[in-house]
Amino acid sequence: MFRPALLLVAHGSRDPRHAATVGALTARVRRLLPGVRVETGYLDFDAPSVRDALTRLYTRGVRDVIAVPLLLTRAFHAKTDIPAALDEAASVLPGLAVRQADVLGPHPLLVRALERRLREAGLRPGDAPTTGVVLASAGSSDPEASAVIAEIAREWRRTTGWCSVRPAFASAVSPRPADAVRALRAAGARRVAVAPYVLAPGRLPDRIAAGAHEAGAEVLAPVLGPAPELAHVIATRYAEATALIPAAAAA
Repeated sequence: MFRPALLLVAHGSRDPRHAATVGALTARVRRLLPGVRVETGYLDFDAPSVRDALTRLYTRGVRDVIAVPLLLTRAFHAKTDIPAALDEAASVLPGLAVRQADVLGPHPLLVRALERRLREAGLRPGDAPTTGVVLASAGSSDPEASAVIAEIAREWRRTTGWCSVRPAFASAVSPRPADAVRALRAAGARRVAVAPYVLAPGRLPDRIAAGAHEAGAEVLAPVLGPAPELAHVIATRYAEATALIPAAAAA
């Protein structure tokens, strides 16, 4: 049975920790999908570019690719940058078919990964009733992305024992992480934890960490990184997109 190749599309960063984390995540996805050719391409800063990654697949005989954005919300990069990069590459690679899958979030497994990161940072199950959580994302000027983060925060609070969960954003919109920490404290939270809803280290995650320390949060979780839950979400998005390919084309 034919299986399309998988291209993970990452944003890229000047911070070398970003590419290292994406590389570790890519390796985990390869182990999870042993029968699928998996490559990574970057929109900016890091190599290979999306076009170079697709060209590499093309020269190896690949003609069908599922591109999974390594993005947690559907905002400008998912709506504009990635489609443009995929179209540009396909225009110079005759016969190449590229399908863009959905972004990674929201997904229950991502919330499970956030909870595991908080436990790794020192929170215990019994701490939940007195702990307020800041769900800190990179931030976007796209209102759809901000609304998704706010909804994840509401649902996380509804389905868990946290005394409160508030969204925060490192850029573009408010509140900032430090302000969300202070608001939780003012609302009566005895302990405040900051959960970065970001994939890899870089400038904006560092800004989240600085805000958490500035406002005196007791717990700062690591970024999601190459979490096994994240790899499973990527595999799910790949499977969903593959299912949309007509059977005759996938034979």
